[in-house]
Amino acid sequence: MPSSKSNLALSSDISDFREMAISNEREPIEKSTTSLIENNGYQDTVYINAAKIFQGIRIEKPQDKILVRYGNELVPSLPDFKDECSQRSSYELAFSALKYQDLLENILLDSCFYPCQSIPDELTSLIVVMLYDLQDRKFQARQISDEEESIPEVRDVERYLYSFKTKLAAALARCRIKHDALSIEYILPETLRKQEQRASALPLYAWINTLKSSLEDIYKELKKEGFTKVESVSDFEGYTYCLDKHCHDVLVFPASLKEEILNLELFTGYKLILQDKSRSLAVHSVKASLNMDDDFIVAHMGSWLTAAHMSVLSNQSTSKVFVCGVKSQAKEVELKELFTRMECGNIELLHEDFTEIETTDQRLQKAKVILLLPRCSGLGVSNPIEFILNEHEDAGLLRDLSQGSVAENKLHILAERQLQELMHAMRFNKVQAIVYCTCSVYPEENDAVVNKALESGVEGSKVQPYRLSPPLWCNSEIEGPSDIFFKMEPSEISNCCFLAVLARQRDPAEVISVKDILARAAAKGLLEGLDIGKSTKREEKRKKKSKVTQQRNVPKDTVVQTNIVEFLNREMISINTNSEVSSIKGISGVPQKNMNQTNSSIQLKKITKPISNSSLPGMLKNTPNLSSMSKVFERRTHIRKPRAEDKMVVLKPVEIVLPPVMVPYFNPQGNKSQISAQHYYYRWIGIKSSARDLFIPSLSKRLVKSKETLPSTMVKHPRPWI
Repeated sequence: MPSSKSNLALSSDISDFREMAISNEREPIEKSTTSLIENNGYQDTVYINAAKIFQGIRIEKPQDKILVRYGNELVPSLPDFKDECSQRSSYELAFSALKYQDLLENILLDSCFYPCQSIPDELTSLIVVMLYDLQDRKFQARQISDEEESIPEVRDVERYLYSFKTKLAAALARCRIKHDALSIEYILPETLRKQEQRASALPLYAWINTLKSSLEDIYKELKKEGFTKVESVSDFEGYTYCLDKHCHDVLVFPASLKEEILNLELFTGYKLILQDKSRSLAVHSVKASLNMDDDFIVAHMGSWLTAAHMSVLSNQSTSKVFVCGVKSQAKEVELKELFTRMECGNIELLHEDFTEIETTDQRLQKAKVILLLPRCSGLGVSNPIEFILNEHEDAGLLRDLSQGSVAENKLHILAERQLQELMHAMRFNKVQAIVYCTCSVYPEENDAVVNKALESGVEGSKVQPYRLSPPLWCNSEIEGPSDIFFKMEPSEISNCCFLAVLARQRDPAEVISVKDILARAAAKGLLEGLDIGKSTKREEKRKKKSKVTQQRNVPKDTVVQTNIVEFLNREMISINTNSEVSSIKGISGVPQKNMNQTNSSIQLKKITKPISNSSLPGMLKNTPNLSSMSKVFERRTHIRKPRAEDKMVVLKPVEIVLPPVMVPYFNPQGNKSQISAQHYYYRWIGIKSSARDLFIPSLSKRLVKSKETLPSTMVKHPRPWI
């Protein structure tokens, strides 16, 4: 056996050599000073919590191969996590010990540390996590603060390990020589090494809570804090950030600034929310599939931040976000407090799991979109600790991630569960779209699940079937082998993401309002982030302002109007895909819809404008020309005399029969208006002359009365409504 002096020299050489190898491979992970003091050890509570986590996720070996026994129970007194930093440190320490479980067990056996008569098997998990930290500190003593809470079990194990530090260091050196590894990181599988390299450089993604602050205010605050906005991730240098290319409300920060940005008031005040990009992609896919006042369902309770993000993007007064699976009363109180601090007022918590909810549940009759974020293998996640803490996933996920692969039987179980959840979502007859999102790299959990669900025909024959639809928010080309699925492979700038949007085939007879079409245009980014569906009280006051003030509000970019027209044209094409119609020219691309006026009567004064201002979204009222449609209307009003070549070719003759009304008409012999008891029928025939001629009364259901037959006094009278 080598002497004590030679063992100390060997330990020193090992430490120096290991330090050089690690510094060349990756930067050390930043840790909070509340849990780690200059890389000189954790607090006692962190060791205890890490040991408890490790006890639950460790890899159990067959009985004939068990050499190190862990016992059935840990320390009876398990303190709660003091703060988020302590929780994160505990998970990181447990996960690190899990990755090197075989190596650490071999060191304990080779150094004759185990079996130990003075330490029971129930503390073996504590020994393993503290041994990993001891070798990570190069077998140096831990600095203990006088104010730190002392736990006797931790202090006993620490003293015993430190007394064996020379033998433990020698055993570690022999293991490295056996595996021909420069450092213990090279003992890991290649997939895990690449994962750690990606995690060290992975940018931080944060979405903006527009309920608490606007995008412009966020930019100003970041500028005050010394941050500079750049074009892309490749331009990161120092205190910089950029806007995500897919989601207009997501900002990207360098990974090295994590400690600084988490301490900013923007994050502590819930104005910026740190979350993986894959969840924001799923949320924007839901948003693009929603109409103005639709409800939607978040099928899994774990995604609290996802539900909050969805609430921020929805209409707080008319839409509801239903979150399933909140079984604990304490958890319900905690979530309500969190959502209150984030100012999310339209989230409803359901106690039942998603698969336990009946498809005819009266609470969900307005729900039109379901967001499915099923539990998956998660092997596409580079930073599993952050993912588990933010998404509240099961810590058992770390067991598979520590091995770099998932067993075939477990993968089959996950895929079956995902298929059941997706098929259950398809049974909701009033739901129009389903967004399915995973972080898995396995096709068995992605394409295969979606295709099996579509082939099952579980939605029945009484409703329109589902079909795959590309995400509407994706203005750029979708990367990946498929034109329908959205896929992002794990890289140094993002985690893995698989996204599928299942939408019902649109019924040709379905009527879609202008509000809903423009809402989808806004979700696609054609309206440049303008708000839809806001309160119109302020807008009514603005109508009283002078025309001069209105003329000063010139639109910033006319390209937006062109994009809206193109989007409306595409909507009309999709609506009439299954109907036998002819093409339409120019303005006829604007959707021809039934005008729901069952609750209001026709008044002549409403005809003086092309489209009632109340029927348009609030954001369009902020613009001087309202929209591309009203812009065309204004151009048409300058044509004084109708010409024969101006006749419209109607795409699909639709007769809109309104309830019988009493319509005033004018006597050519005088200005007194008379009331005719005859019932009139109105038909939309296009915009060719003045705005007041939009609706022309016709005594026949087949023929449209010519404008030349109208009394001349109706046109010449300066105030026809008197």
